[in-house]
Amino acid sequence: MSETHSGTNVRIDDPAAFPPQEDTVERLWTPQRMTYVLRNADDRPTRPKAKECPFCAGPRKSDEDGLITWRGTHVFAIMNLYPYNVGHLMICPYRHVGFVTELDDAELFEFEKATTLAMKVMEDVSHPDGYNIGINQGEVAGAGVAAHLHQHVVPRWNGDANFMPIVAQTRTMPILLSDQRAAYAEAFARLAPALSLPLA
Repeated sequence: MSETHSGTNVRIDDPAAFPPQEDTVERLWTPQRMTYVLRNADDRPTRPKAKECPFCAGPRKSDEDGLITWRGTHVFAIMNLYPYNVGHLMICPYRHVGFVTELDDAELFEFEKATTLAMKVMEDVSHPDGYNIGINQGEVAGAGVAAHLHQHVVPRWNGDANFMPIVAQTRTMPILLSDQRAAYAEAFARLAPALSLPLA
């Protein structure tokens, strides 16, 4: 409805006509921030870059030193040095590209097929109840290494999160990365042929 206040046409909405709230999160609408969001790329702050991309350096090391669990033709699987949860690994292309849209067809096929293989490996080794799988594209989206594409595959178990991350800002890891890598590597080698994926 519209009402006139001091000669101005003002719209007043009836709250009863609003759609139901779908979650419990309050929102503060700040359209004036679009000038910040859409500012010139040259004015955007940037973080200091590491001297070398860890996903380019990893494949040049031994599997043990690089925490690599499997090497394919176009992509490889590597353990996360700073895991979100025990058993967290990533699928990375060898080629240094930042976005999934930059992969060619062969890379993209193996990238996604390797993600399926990683899930089968985790099921075989760790028997998780579910998975978090995702790609953070660009620094603004939370990518720790934005310049080199990587897909996270994180196994999850019912009750795997406890009070430690909240109270002590600490994640508890019940197995060493080296032992987890070795178990995953054995399973990758055993299960890859069934998905017609190469063993480098």
